[in-house]
Amino acid sequence: MSWHGEPLVGFDLETTGTEPLEARIVTAAVIAVRGGAVEERRDWLADPGIRIPEQASAIHGVTSERASAEGRPAREVADEIASALAAYWTRGVPVVAYNASFDLTLLAAELARHGLPSLNDRMGGGQIGPVIDPYTIDRAVDKYRRGKRNLEAVCVEYGVVLDTAHDAGADALAAVRVATAIAGRHRQVASLTAAALHERQIAWYAEWAADFQSFLRRKGNTDAVVNATWPLRELVPATP
Repeated sequence: MSWHGEPLVGFDLETTGTEPLEARIVTAAVIAVRGGAVEERRDWLADPGIRIPEQASAIHGVTSERASAEGRPAREVADEIASALAAYWTRGVPVVAYNASFDLTLLAAELARHGLPSLNDRMGGGQIGPVIDPYTIDRAVDKYRRGKRNLEAVCVEYGVVLDTAHDAGADALAAVRVATAIAGRHRQVASLTAAALHERQIAWYAEWAADFQSFLRRKGNTDAVVNATWPLRELVPATP
């Protein structure tokens, strides 16, 4: 059976901002899915330790006041999320995250910020994965499709119902369903093992980054540097 018929785990973060090395976790979800049905789900609300910008609250609905009153310490939340993901990877279950390089890099930065073991350390010093990123896959296998590539738009393209966009649980579940829908449409994706698909995405992401950097420079941005690593960006010293 192909990877998309096996158990998968959806993962999503809602955060304080759009820069993964600086933003903080606000909400998170890790959802185990088999055959399209949810078998297990964990949700977190964190107190990020900084004010949540109004622009971010307008997207995910969590204010600084609510996070402070109801959220758990960010250190505990980051530690539990990382442990949950590592446990699934150890059992060979792929983790599905839409735009995985954002969520996983942000989580890695939070772990470093709080002096916690890294994702790689939790894998015994080995590499994390398999990771399945529908954003990276869709961009590679349907390269010339016009229109937006955000989760809402890609759900429409593949006929996936997204109940509440920017709710971590809804987004995590939708990411899994989009991944399986892509595999159903594109045999070259379905025919790979999860491990082989992980490796293929590394190459696809690097190819996209090179193309995008060339595009920016043609537009006159000669200093453009597009990070080409997937699914984790190199961390810089964490913000205190």
